[in-house]
Amino acid sequence: MSISNSLTKTDNKKSTFSVYMASDAVKNKINQMMSGKDGGKFITSLVSLVANNPAIAKCEHSTILASALLGESLKLSASPQLGQYYIVPFNDTKNNRTVAQFQLGYKGYIQLAIRSGYYKKLNVLAIKEGELINYNPLDETLEVKLIEDETVREQTPTIGYYAMFEYQNGFVKTLYWSKAKMEAHAQKYSQAYRSDLQKGNKYSFWSKDFDGMAFKTMLRQLISKWGIMSVDFQTALQNDMAVIEENGQAQYVDNSGEFIEAEPLVEHQPEEPQEQPENANNDDPFNNFE
Repeated sequence: MSISNSLTKTDNKKSTFSVYMASDAVKNKINQMMSGKDGGKFITSLVSLVANNPAIAKCEHSTILASALLGESLKLSASPQLGQYYIVPFNDTKNNRTVAQFQLGYKGYIQLAIRSGYYKKLNVLAIKEGELINYNPLDETLEVKLIEDETVREQTPTIGYYAMFEYQNGFVKTLYWSKAKMEAHAQKYSQAYRSDLQKGNKYSFWSKDFDGMAFKTMLRQLISKWGIMSVDFQTALQNDMAVIEENGQAQYVDNSGEFIEAEPLVEHQPEEPQEQPENANNDDPFNNFE
């Protein structure tokens, strides 16, 4: 998804987001990308929501718009209640700027997988203390006895995470990670989370919702390595945890900044993005994302 360089000219610290969105360059770009359908409603809703979120309003305007357009193109909702994707304010300290980052939620992964039509079953679950009887990674069999009382189960410490999918043709793949392995993964690949642990903050999504990020990691590990991905799914993975620049390039800023304490951008109306990043240096490209 490309945001024209002409839009950058209207994106400056002196103008408000509403002024930016009212420019002809922005309106023409939105109408072009949305084929003229609901462009006005999209603009009105986005302006209103940013106006009610001071932290988001301080972000470079083009990055806010690019994230929202990406979510719109994927037919995902930014509603925190739905948890499909988030627009998150981020201090890019390396480049001395504040930007909006696109973050795909684990429910967004599920939504995109379901839409692909390849999957008969798809599930991710936290395994609680006392539930795990045995997991055999050789034949990928998991034996558990779930706590029946949901209230008690929610209050019981998590010891691991399980994810599985079944194709329409019957092929099944499963994955289990211990809580310790997930914690090590989070600390290794998210500088923001490491910073939170060191400073006692809760700015990163790992700090705010560890289970949600763990679910997302399990689904990404499972589907990116063994699953079939639609074009939309590949686009979402490629842009997850990235700042979308005006030229359409995804910049991964987790290692050069910190999250701002703020609520994610809420839903815009109407309700309802597999290439390795250039800066990746790991055999698994998706391990370079949080």
